[in-house]
Amino acid sequence: MTPLVKALSWFLARRYLSSRKQGRLLSFITWIALGGITVGVTALIVVLGVMNGAQEELYEKILGSTPHVMVLERGASLRMNRWEEVAERVRQIPGVEAVAPFALSKVIVARGDEYVQAADLYGVTLDAMDDEAVTSMEGDISKGVLDLGPTKSGAPPLIAGARLAERMALFPGDSVLVYSLENLGANPMGYPQLRMREFEITGTFETGMYDYDIGNLYAPLVWVQSLLGMREEGQVSGLGVRISDPWAAAEVARQMQEALGFPYFVESWITTNQTLFSALELEKLAMGVILFLIVVVAAFNIVSTLVMVVVDRTAEIGILKSMGMTDGQVLKVFMLQGMAIGVLGTLLGTGIGLFLSWILDRFHIIDIPPDVYFIDRLPVSVNPLDVLLIVGVSCLISLLATIYPALQASRLQPVEAIRHE
Repeated sequence: MTPLVKALSWFLARRYLSSRKQGRLLSFITWIALGGITVGVTALIVVLGVMNGAQEELYEKILGSTPHVMVLERGASLRMNRWEEVAERVRQIPGVEAVAPFALSKVIVARGDEYVQAADLYGVTLDAMDDEAVTSMEGDISKGVLDLGPTKSGAPPLIAGARLAERMALFPGDSVLVYSLENLGANPMGYPQLRMREFEITGTFETGMYDYDIGNLYAPLVWVQSLLGMREEGQVSGLGVRISDPWAAAEVARQMQEALGFPYFVESWITTNQTLFSALELEKLAMGVILFLIVVVAAFNIVSTLVMVVVDRTAEIGILKSMGMTDGQVLKVFMLQGMAIGVLGTLLGTGIGLFLSWILDRFHIIDIPPDVYFIDRLPVSVNPLDVLLIVGVSCLISLLATIYPALQASRLQPVEAIRHE
């Protein structure tokens, strides 16, 4: 095909896209088809970016307060004996970077007779170095960013989630009573009695996860052990483990389980949050399919646009074919026309989608209720692979949409086309 013939095909495609009226770059039906592709691609990029951002934000916040792997001992009390031996065996597993004991209990926090709040009390070791912390929270404690040092009153220190502190009007220096729902004692009448200890608030933390900020407390391990009656026996609730690759936690947990055997059981953070992650993946898939249908509908607009052009330009097509234009060249004209709509719409949609995603992520325009969605803002993270997939599929659908009307145009007989009214 000579350069002149190629130029003719592009010229005719552009001419058929434009309006018959002077001063208009594109015809109205071309704008409709172009707008459909643009809106569909924009919606896909923004929504998938939001879904990716929500997943990454949740992963980051969960890992900030949760060990990659937890090792526990089976039993009604969920207490681990001879934890130093178990920790040493765990350190031999490939990929393990840090191991630390922890104590955990469901407690009730009371400030006089004003208000009580249920919470999870975590006892963390203060002896670990910065590189031995198993979570970001424990790392901040070991660095002194969060204060669990000696208090003015001599009471054990306690740091509380920001929302819990706000709800109970707690400030550094305030004293609270912590009642353990485990290790129940007995009063003189023989009835169960909650064991309690007074703690002093030394600070607050904020993770951005509503459930953590409203329900978590941290105190030195020795004081939580004392509250739960573990200190004398040298027991802990379990071991937290940090590994080099958090996404390999399931495989490392399996190796630990094989190495430790009964009565220990090992659980990764992925398994613990599997229900949440599955729901997010399903929601992302459902939204992607629904929005993908917008692109498909836009492709039908391309089909209808080209069909109308073929009907409108039938006589011109007949004249061109009588002058020597081949069926393949006519086919190319209409396929170029359809692809121009698809590619231009895809590029516009991609640009607008990326710009809107940047705006949403940069300026945090949309706030969401954290008690419903775990996070307090709408995060956006655009995955380049998602963008490439959207662009590729959109262009492919646009190409497929051109086939039928282009074939119809190429099959027109010159004489009948010229006589067409």
